Amino acid sequence: MGYTIYDIARAANVSKSTVSRVLNNQNNISEDARKRVIKAIEELNYQPSKLARALSSSFDAIMVVSRSAKTTTNNPFFSEILQTVAEKAEEENFDVILQTAKNSRDELEKCITKIKGKMIKGIIMLSSPANEELFKQLDVFNIPIVVIGKVEGSYTNIFSVDTDNFHDSYELTKYLIEQGHKRIACVHSPLEYHVSMDRLNGYKACMEDHQLPVREEWMIDGGYNVETGSLAARKLLLGSNRPSAVLATDDLKVMSIYKTATELGVSIPQDLSVVGYSNSSFIPFMTPSLTSIEIPVRKLGETGANLLFSIIRNKPEGTARNIIKTEKVIRDSVIKKYTYNS
Repeated sequence: MGYTIYDIARAANVSKSTVSRVLNNQNNISEDARKRVIKAIEELNYQPSKLARALSSSFDAIMVVSRSAKTTTNNPFFSEILQTVAEKAEEENFDVILQTAKNSRDELEKCITKIKGKMIKGIIMLSSPANEELFKQLDVFNIPIVVIGKVEGSYTNIFSVDTDNFHDSYELTKYLIEQGHKRIACVHSPLEYHVSMDRLNGYKACMEDHQLPVREEWMIDGGYNVETGSLAARKLLLGSNRPSAVLATDDLKVMSIYKTATELGVSIPQDLSVVGYSNSSFIPFMTPSLTSIEIPVRKLGETGANLLFSIIRNKPEGTARNIIKTEKVIRDSVIKKYTYNS
């Protein structure tokens, strides 16, 4: 059912002319009446495009697009980076609209609806799908989009802020090899996003460059949460040909491996050396402490938000592709091996 201006007036207990003044963003109206009209518009689900046109001169918002809940549950990366973006938006006097989607088609449709409705002035995407069809279809709307992640294609309005995931995984794998490990596994995330593909490919490239076997049974998809990660770790550790070391491509995989190793009586690092990525406040408290690539989550969020707002204000700061440096920290989760069969 489509509601009219009369329905809005009735729900807000104001006159039709008052609703009209709010919709036309006129000043000769009390703040209380304005709030009641806006509340009625929201409650009756009045057409977003009409609301946006009415408030366009006083309603500034960006949209943060996150992945579906099944891929982000209990993942601290998304909550921390969202908090960082929200803090910057508050400084800029912008509101933040958080959007999730069931799938890529749903995501595209929701983005287009808000863009066409003029509800937003920019978008920050918290992940980068390997299939960039979404970017191609959004680029034509001439609205700035900053992706926290890798963007491979060439676009007019799409910018990226990322770390060098391929290089970081290469370096972690190389460190294990330098410590004498040759039987090295990788527990990774589903290969739907650039970050997952780049981290797995960095591991594979390093193994191949050092003439070490890349075994299919040692490259295991750990899903998106600790439960699926633990199943992957169990499969790896209970296999007949257990590796001496493993690269975990995110902190949830690290937690899964530590948890499963404890349950199975596998000692880290004596029985299994572990390296991985850390972007969680609790990783430093794990025992033994993790040798890892430290992901500067706040820096990613701040850089992405600063870039978006600078473009919105027609004073772009940064380039189309921005790489944030990471740090490799050597701790206690790796033991040096001395025999060829390590």
